[in-house]
Amino acid sequence: MEKTSQVSGYYKLKREERLAKVKEFAGLTDDEAKMLEAGLGFEQAEKMVENVVATFRLPLGIAVNFLINGKEYMVPMATEETSVVAAASNAAKMCRAFGGFKASSTDPIMIGQIQLLTKDAKKAKKAIEDNKKKILETANAKDPRLVSLGGGAKDLEVRIIKTGRGEMAITHLFVDVRDAMGANAVNTMCEAVTPLIEDATGDKTLLKIISNLADRRRAMAEVTVSSEELGGAAVVDAIVNAYEFAAADPYRAVTHNKGAMNGITAVIIATGNDSRAVEAGVHAYASITGRYKTITSWEKDGKGNLHGKIELPLAVGIVGGATMNPSAKINQKILGVKSAKELSEVMASVGLAQNLAALRALSTEGIQRGHMSLHAKNIAMMAGASGKDIDEIADVMVKEKNINVDRAKKLLDERKRSR
Repeated sequence: MEKTSQVSGYYKLKREERLAKVKEFAGLTDDEAKMLEAGLGFEQAEKMVENVVATFRLPLGIAVNFLINGKEYMVPMATEETSVVAAASNAAKMCRAFGGFKASSTDPIMIGQIQLLTKDAKKAKKAIEDNKKKILETANAKDPRLVSLGGGAKDLEVRIIKTGRGEMAITHLFVDVRDAMGANAVNTMCEAVTPLIEDATGDKTLLKIISNLADRRRAMAEVTVSSEELGGAAVVDAIVNAYEFAAADPYRAVTHNKGAMNGITAVIIATGNDSRAVEAGVHAYASITGRYKTITSWEKDGKGNLHGKIELPLAVGIVGGATMNPSAKINQKILGVKSAKELSEVMASVGLAQNLAALRALSTEGIQRGHMSLHAKNIAMMAGASGKDIDEIADVMVKEKNINVDRAKKLLDERKRSR
């Protein structure tokens, strides 16, 4: 039987049954399944950060139905936000009719910045460029393994920027980091070439560090969704109109982009990557023209179907750093990704699906309806409900469209009195 991420009624299954489906799909061992359930241990946590007193866990959900470049994916998502996993799964299901998502990515080039304080920036720029070959050779000598894998320092450029302290010459070292996020490799190379730059220019350097605006390391995805799957021509028009609002207005655009990042960040966290670095880079990229823009676009095609695209910088890895956390490694196994490029393409596709789900909800039924059920359960628990009371009180509040703690407490008291 061919492996598929399509699971009918996945959300209706018991937790143990959901895990069993994931275990079968990803070929997890019994020990890996148990480790996934247990999460990060205290001993592991102490090796990751300082002053550890405990671990803080997030719900780990599985988004199903994803078909990307002809390959089936179950997608682990670590998030506390209601409806994100369900919305991604539902959108992915709607996107399968025309072959799912088509994704691609650039080479994994990260940028290292070396700040030079100089009185003659143009002269310094020329001196650095004249020593380009030697600088790249010195950088690559610091990481021969990376070079052997096809990576390493590939090029450099020198930018002259105007600051409040005068002009500065900033060297950009372009490093192909292969399957790593790349901070350690890039920072090490920047430090290594600093003496060469100082000797060539006669000036002093200051900062030598990676940039999180990874605009040379981008992931792209696109998808066509049938009008019928979405609910008709009126829904397609509503989604396009909602997108055009975001495209024209930064106040809407930032929330539009946040909707896409709901999915992307959940996968970033699940795979042990750096969510702060990616989010900072994405929002900087959205602003790079001087005006904040959307990272997705939506239009109606000639046949009346909806066509969407996403493009964003994604500096993520499958080796090094927190990606070596056992839980993150198991989530990578569930995904079945073989490279950082493939991981970034999955994330871009998830972001596009998440954005589609949000736009469809906003432009039709409103965003709250999707949140309502789980939100009501949270309110019921806040009121002191447990066991079956949680679901039954939540159902009443949803039907009444009256979801608040006072109402939940009253319903709980009524149930206690009737027993």
